[in-house]
Amino acid sequence: MAITDEDVLHVAKLARLALDRDELQSMTTELRQILGHIAELTEVNTDSVEATAHLAVLQMPTRPDAPHAQLSPETALSESPRATPEGFAVPGFVSDP
Repeated sequence: MAITDEDVLHVAKLARLALDRDELQSMTTELRQILGHIAELTEVNTDSVEATAHLAVLQMPTRPDAPHAQLSPETALSESPRATPEGFAVPGFVSDP
């Protein structure tokens, strides 16, 4: 199937794109090349290739959710320039009304 300027203008209209004459010519040429590459792919013999539904990983690998040793609050806050008994103290950046 050869793509025509009218085909490209139709697709451009659907995509709400305005193409000038140079863009139309360029886009038509590019789409013809793309369709040519796709036509080449359809000629490849894939009889010995197993069908694949998708290439994405269906489930991310996980690890057991086991507790690990953790820092004491005193150790965690020891290097902080400002700390409160509840945690790190940071400067305010929003003024109260």
